[in-house]
Amino acid sequence: NLIFIISNNIKLVTTKKINYNRFTYYKILGIYMIKKNSFYLSILATLTIYSNSYASDFTPPVSPQKPVVETLHGVTLTDSYKWLEDKENLEVKEWTKKQHETTLKYLNEKEPEIKGLKDEIRTLIDRDRESPLKLIGKHQFFTKKKKGESQYKLYTILNKKEVVLFDPTKIDTSGKTAITDIQYTFSGDKVAVGIQLKGDEINTYYILNTTTGKEISPPINNLRGFSWTKDEKNAYITVGSREMLEKQIPLKTYLHDTTKNTADTFLIEPKDAKNYASFSDSQHSNVTFITEGDFYSNSIKIKKTASNDKEKLIYKNQGFSAYPNAIGNKIYIQTNHKAPNFKLMLADLKNPDFKNWKTLYTEKNTVLENFEVTEKNLLIVDKKDLLNRLFIYTLDGKLIKEVKLPEIGSISTLKYDRENKKLFVGINSFTSTYKLYTLDTKNFNNWNLFYQVKEPIDTKDITAKIEFIPSKDGTKVPVFIIHKKGLKLDGNNPTLLYGYGGFNSGITPSYVGYYASFINRGGVYVNAGIRGGDEYGEKWHHDGMLFKKQNTFDDFISIAEYLQKKKYTNSKKLAIMGGSNGGLLIGAALTQRPDLFRAAVCSVPLLDMIHFHKFLIARYWIPEYGNPEKEDDFRNILTYSPYHHIRQGINLPITLFQAGENDTRVASLHPKKFVAALQNNIGQVSPMMLYVDFESGHGSGKSTEKIIEDQNFIWRFIMNELGME
Repeated sequence: NLIFIISNNIKLVTTKKINYNRFTYYKILGIYMIKKNSFYLSILATLTIYSNSYASDFTPPVSPQKPVVETLHGVTLTDSYKWLEDKENLEVKEWTKKQHETTLKYLNEKEPEIKGLKDEIRTLIDRDRESPLKLIGKHQFFTKKKKGESQYKLYTILNKKEVVLFDPTKIDTSGKTAITDIQYTFSGDKVAVGIQLKGDEINTYYILNTTTGKEISPPINNLRGFSWTKDEKNAYITVGSREMLEKQIPLKTYLHDTTKNTADTFLIEPKDAKNYASFSDSQHSNVTFITEGDFYSNSIKIKKTASNDKEKLIYKNQGFSAYPNAIGNKIYIQTNHKAPNFKLMLADLKNPDFKNWKTLYTEKNTVLENFEVTEKNLLIVDKKDLLNRLFIYTLDGKLIKEVKLPEIGSISTLKYDRENKKLFVGINSFTSTYKLYTLDTKNFNNWNLFYQVKEPIDTKDITAKIEFIPSKDGTKVPVFIIHKKGLKLDGNNPTLLYGYGGFNSGITPSYVGYYASFINRGGVYVNAGIRGGDEYGEKWHHDGMLFKKQNTFDDFISIAEYLQKKKYTNSKKLAIMGGSNGGLLIGAALTQRPDLFRAAVCSVPLLDMIHFHKFLIARYWIPEYGNPEKEDDFRNILTYSPYHHIRQGINLPITLFQAGENDTRVASLHPKKFVAALQNNIGQVSPMMLYVDFESGHGSGKSTEKIIEDQNFIWRFIMNELGME
């Protein structure tokens, strides 16, 4: 805690003057003091330490306070930076530009280049990269980006030659337009390629013949979804323009005829913008699924494909999720219906009502992650303590055996190609790039490597392990700890703690990639499996959402404490990182325990949680956080909303906030308001820096050069702050 001495009767003798954050600090008798409103405020100890390293080096633009008072559920709140919510306002644009320029100036002057780092990042990013070959009908497809190119292109193979089907740089030579989605017809004769401009995730789809590459229908703009019908003439399209997203208008789905220039036929629209609705045709059965729900629950209707039959409700939304897949006259449904670790159920198309569903794979104490069905077997992928296992069952649900994986890791792909009779299994691990294998479907013993990209990174000295760390309430939280072999637990290792903790999205083994440069320089990378994710099924998720959201933050803070207690690192050597929902995590960690960390990277974050639901697509997230328009939810959210927990006189660690001006998920107003409030906090001495990408959104679609530039800035910042070279 800071100690304040307030006086208006101080004689300035032998003073040193420093300007920072619109305040003037006077060094009087060895103590830094602020003159404000004719008073001198002496900030002891903390200010003295940080002033010497930061105060004169970071001079952001003025952030005027324009108080707006509102009363919500009997609570009066004053927001002095609400004006920053309007990103089209000229004053806001100028402020944002100057903030970004100030950040670049500071990074370039005070966070010098790390020797070899940018070359390592360039070697990783700017090289020949190619996706696995995709077999669809009689066609073969893949995406590729050659060294020096800004974006991936779509290729096919014709007469044993690679042929470019679609090149986004032909549409936009700046390299700021990227492929976001590729939808093939079941035969592979046609493809719909979705592209986005400057990361806005508002797609334009181009419809192509995959043999000639010619457009067979005019491009379709302002889409959020595209799915071919089984007849390959029509498509289910979900419309979502920028205006619709900003006004939070529910997204409608239409039937679009790609062979005629006719008006689209309206199909479905959810009642609320927090919900979704969709149509999809089954490839291996004559059934169309109509689903409607929110992030975590849905209903299912069916009808005969391409018919005018009345839709039949087979599963009513009961607060659970159910994901159907039809093969022949059977429907396989992966669901958490009264089964938080998920189970697999089976329905007959002749009698598909929920009351007639039968359990094919019962819920276990491990999490059901995926399944696949061959002509003779049921394949199950489960997760036990963050690692995947593969099991073979009979079609009626009797266990045959567990299949030993060729290496320890996560199974990110399980796909049976019914036409080509091939089973594909993709595996991720920490020190090896993604590998795609084929596995024989007779004995399930023969693994053959189908695809792997050799990364130009040295990982031979890197090792990884899982530890289980007690949280505040005693819950054991799994983490991956990755470092060079021979690590000394001397309490002085530069350490990066990463977390997300939300939306049922958990951690799995994955290739170290960017983190290798950090680890090979002596860094310890810790990936936290905190509550809110899917590490232990839906219960783990529920224990980190809504009224239990504080568990997510407690887990993260407990891990930071553990890393210091066990001598991995100390508070001056520990940085934290997270983005989107993980940005909320970073904001909460900073405001609740600023003493634990040296630095932070907070990317495209949610920070004003009282108003989060009012912007862009954020109504989708009400099931995760709650609805601030309801009093109980409001009071719960107010207990942790980072923007509302900035404490006057408290210094937070130096932080790099990232924002994308074209973001259609998390509005860039969140980091802007947070940064402005902190920069005007008289106790905030460490720089609060806003790094803005004016031609990108939530992070996807960036050009090769932009990725290199951004990653270099981020890692320079982290490594310099942790004293690395």
